Amino acid sequence: MSIEVQNISKSYGAQKALDQISFSVKKGEIVGFLGPNGAGKSTLMKILTTFIAADEGKASVNGNDVVENSKSVQQSVGYLPEHNPLYLDLYVREYLAFNADVYKISKSRIEEVIELTGLTPESHKKIGQLSKGYRQRVGLATALLHNPEVLILDEPTTGLDPNQLVEIRNVIKNVGKDKTVFLSTHIMQEVEAICDRVIIIDKGKIVTDKKLTKLVSDEAEQIIEVEFDKPISESILNTLPNLKSVKNPQNNIWELTFTTNDDMRSIVFDFAKDNDLKTLQISSRSKNLEQIFREKTKK
Repeated sequence: MSIEVQNISKSYGAQKALDQISFSVKKGEIVGFLGPNGAGKSTLMKILTTFIAADEGKASVNGNDVVENSKSVQQSVGYLPEHNPLYLDLYVREYLAFNADVYKISKSRIEEVIELTGLTPESHKKIGQLSKGYRQRVGLATALLHNPEVLILDEPTTGLDPNQLVEIRNVIKNVGKDKTVFLSTHIMQEVEAICDRVIIIDKGKIVTDKKLTKLVSDEAEQIIEVEFDKPISESILNTLPNLKSVKNPQNNIWELTFTTNDDMRSIVFDFAKDNDLKTLQISSRSKNLEQIFREKTKK
């Protein structure tokens, strides 16, 4: 396993940030680690990268215990923390050269990561002159510099505009072909586009750990919003097959949630005809990851 976490707990005073967390990540997986603010995501990432120690439990990266073999862990992990620490007075290449010396690797690698992360147009500047998005690229380039087997990325797309999001998403997908990637983000579209698997944490505990495709299929729902030409009672709507819930947000508009991904619009049309109703408008949507996330982390 690239990452192994066994019964990890961590407290800050009376606050329990992590409570008996356990999971493993196989080599080559791209895993999205999701949770509300304060759920414990950054704490676990700091434990995996040896920045802090757990109170209980064990964790290993590439077979190296994060406490007993911390140097080996640091050499095999590329880490981009949530608050990307940079030396703003250094030029981009100067900063990367400094980190290359730390890792004792060839300077030729610098040009490779500059090109890989799309830093070339800004690589002649001081880091302090860069936009937030390009500073994130410098952080990602630093994480990739020593060609680590595992990438741990804490909010890697913070501060990026939509075009930059697509570019960095492609970088992460490309490096994920031969590396293990463990990333946290609040942007659900990024998870849907990049990740193979999703782990959701809430109040220090794992509430979901599934392959993304299975998570979406297991939570299969379809929501149809329909407007009829006249009032109708909710009891009649309850005769519809696979109906989970009914809402009446206004007037003759109804929001119908079905426990299936099958297109239920034809069923609703037939229902309207059978009950002497006309459908003035109708639309359909499926439950997405954002809705699943909200349901799993409801207070």
